[in-house]
Amino acid sequence: MPYGRFLPGLVLAERFYWDGVEPLVRAHFGEVPHSAARIGPGSEVLGFDTERSVDHEWGPRLQLFLDPDDTRADDIREALSQHLPKEFLGFPTHFEPTSDEGVGRMARTDGPVCHRVEVTDAGTWFRERLGFDPRGGVTVRDWLGTPTQRLAETTAGAVFHDGLRVLTAAREALRWYPDDVWRYVLACQWTRIAREEAFVGRCGEVGDELGSAIVAARLTHDLMRLRLLLDRRYPPYGKWLGSAFARYADLVPVLRAVLAATDWRAREDHLAVAYERVAAECNALGLADPVDPTTRPYHSRPFRVLRADRFASALRAAITDPAIAALPLPHA
Repeated sequence: MPYGRFLPGLVLAERFYWDGVEPLVRAHFGEVPHSAARIGPGSEVLGFDTERSVDHEWGPRLQLFLDPDDTRADDIREALSQHLPKEFLGFPTHFEPTSDEGVGRMARTDGPVCHRVEVTDAGTWFRERLGFDPRGGVTVRDWLGTPTQRLAETTAGAVFHDGLRVLTAAREALRWYPDDVWRYVLACQWTRIAREEAFVGRCGEVGDELGSAIVAARLTHDLMRLRLLLDRRYPPYGKWLGSAFARYADLVPVLRAVLAATDWRAREDHLAVAYERVAAECNALGLADPVDPTTRPYHSRPFRVLRADRFASALRAAITDPAIAALPLPHA
């Protein structure tokens, strides 16, 4: 590695704030009311960064939140550009653009630093990342219209200082779905599974092992997301889904066996084990009346399924908010 010894990006960001950014701002502007954090996009926010992450949009970086009426934002950005050290813990504080528009990577410079200290206010940041400011409340539309990746990266990461008291409460408001929204999200996820669970066998029965494998892979993906949702964890996007799922030692080998299977009957058997385990976890939450978690034939056809629509129906029946109860489920 051409830079310093790797350390987790959140650790680097926190040290950069306390030893680099905060003293510099105080020296040039006095006591500036602010909050500071490392949240938003970036593998380090979710705790998944490695030495590979260093090649782009990784390094000494953070958000510095000012009061929206504070007029010194541009001056602070400029002071950081002129006076930040060129390196911090062996990592350049300057970022140069790559061939991908808007993407930067650390680089050494002898001139002003093009830094990754994002100086903004909380309302602007939340609206740009989420489309709304959670400090004003979170509507059902907000919850359901926000990708789980965005919710994950907003509630993960770390707050280093919340002098304005704008981050802790906002992140707490987004910590997890209200129960009725949670029921609806889970019902949608079960419906996705119900839509295809019989197709692993149906494709295989006509000799389409490739089609069977593709369906099984989609079902594996949906089961992984569902298990995270049951555990009150926002599923990240595809690159980090497996990393987030790695803690479930009871399911990882089962789902790997699904993907490794070379015939549809083996895929179906492994999926049945996963269905029953995830179904039991759903029942254990007490969000709806319990549903028999055992697999069964698909009507009169010899395919082993859970009939996941039963779980979707039970969850939807338990929703008490009429507006949420009236929302349609994905077509099954």
